[in-house]
Amino acid sequence: MGFEMRVYGWIAMTILVIFLYPCLCLDKTNRRSCNIYEGSWVYDESYPLYDSLKCPHIRGEFNCLKYGRVDKQYLKYRWQPSNCNLPRFDGKSFLKKFKGKQIMFIGDSLSLNQWQSLICLLHSAVPQATIIQQGGNHPIKNYTFQDYGVSIILFHSNFLVDIEVKKIGRVLKLDSIKHGNLWKNMDVLIFNTWLWWYRKQLSDYIQIGNKIVKDMDRTKAYKIGLTTWANWVNTEVDTNRTKVLFQGISPMHYNGTQWQKPGVTNCAKETTPINRPSSSLRLPPASYVLQSMLQKVIKPNQLFNITALSELRKDGHPSFHNIFHGIDCTHWCVGGVPDTWNELLYASIKN
Repeated sequence: MGFEMRVYGWIAMTILVIFLYPCLCLDKTNRRSCNIYEGSWVYDESYPLYDSLKCPHIRGEFNCLKYGRVDKQYLKYRWQPSNCNLPRFDGKSFLKKFKGKQIMFIGDSLSLNQWQSLICLLHSAVPQATIIQQGGNHPIKNYTFQDYGVSIILFHSNFLVDIEVKKIGRVLKLDSIKHGNLWKNMDVLIFNTWLWWYRKQLSDYIQIGNKIVKDMDRTKAYKIGLTTWANWVNTEVDTNRTKVLFQGISPMHYNGTQWQKPGVTNCAKETTPINRPSSSLRLPPASYVLQSMLQKVIKPNQLFNITALSELRKDGHPSFHNIFHGIDCTHWCVGGVPDTWNELLYASIKN
């Protein structure tokens, strides 16, 4: 009888495994294929990740609490991907993982925004650590956490391609990248550009080869500039050593129709995220241009796709809580949304 019971038990267990196995595989597949950029913002009382008032490295443009922001709910939101969990940022683990490495952000003031956030995240984890600051003037700033040999570097470049001052004025050279030798030997590169391409202050002239024009379609110029960057990566970067990421377009919130408030012209009174899943949003046209141009990069690269999740955060900008007291719905408070960007960055590069 005992033997028969054991046989029946083995049969039952076999049937159970057969039925459960597809579920186990599905769960494993979901974890592997999880898109960390699709999800929603959830309120989490354990946030923020640090007290920004204790971070001495934040520029006045982004230091919202210092410059009078009273509502703090914007600090309490955590990004929750739809099909997996995003690990909480661990500054000590980050520094140990990248011991002896150099991580460089290359781009405009939104790269500065994220760079400042990462410095604060790491400083809060090791507040007594020695930080060696180098640079201070354009284009390079370098903060090295000496105990770990980790350098977090910013290279300021509004366009990635070159802009030169000539007798006729400032000339944007769409087919030239002269600073690449300073970039290509880093361990991690995070590129970003878009903010300046549509502005009137783009440059006095635009040059392609020997042809110089007063102006041209900005989207076309952006495509040509990104093509130059893609060719540079393909020919100059050893992606066996260097991980290459390109930050998605960072959205602005000056139009209330984005969040069903027609007539509203800025983000000043916004205190909560847009309550929609990121997958329901239409991305700005520049995002699709960027995605198509990244396909020209033959070598391994990754779109650091923060666009849709940031689109939901109409509450995350400084508005007038900055050193200039002018309305800013372009950049982001530190702490705040860029801290999540860095959580996503760490999840993307740690392996």
